[in-house]
Amino acid sequence: MSGVRAQQKQKTRQALIEAAFNQLSAEHSFSNISLREVAREAGIAPTSFYRHFKDMNELGLTMVDEAGLTLRQLMRQARRRIANGGSVINTSVQTFMEFIDTSSNQFRLLLRERSGTSKAFRAAVAREIKHFTLELAHYLESETPCNKNHAYMQAEAMVILVFNAGADALDQDSQQLSELTERLIWQLRYIARGAAHYGGH
Repeated sequence: MSGVRAQQKQKTRQALIEAAFNQLSAEHSFSNISLREVAREAGIAPTSFYRHFKDMNELGLTMVDEAGLTLRQLMRQARRRIANGGSVINTSVQTFMEFIDTSSNQFRLLLRERSGTSKAFRAAVAREIKHFTLELAHYLESETPCNKNHAYMQAEAMVILVFNAGADALDQDSQQLSELTERLIWQLRYIARGAAHYGGH
């Protein structure tokens, strides 16, 4: 019975996280979300919220972790596609743009809280971006002639560029998005070529 209860608790906790993400939009940031709205969408009483999270801040920090994990998992899938013969930069950019399209509210959260008013949220987003950068750096170090330092600098430059492009990609029409994606691919190629040139120096 305890196992069933644990599963139900996890299911309700996940429902609260998804409900909170659903409340986000271009006009509605995390700070605008109320506990009551989240509980109602998740189908529980507001008082039951506290069985799963200490407060809304804990829910928000959990959402940041989940958004970062979703993005890292997608990029790992992209690297598996690359291993089967796909272009590194093209596949990675397409995967990132798919993330923004299918998980726009997760990306909005990372983007907004990266420079938000909460120190805890800024630190959480910075940690997720650091994880993402380190994974990319490790991949570049293993797949290109770059040493560890050059691989990290290349990864850091690429992540900054991609996140900025992602911010521009939100709410664009298909033509604008296509142009932005093409421009981003070329910018990342320039970084990769520069890294290849200086990697051995």
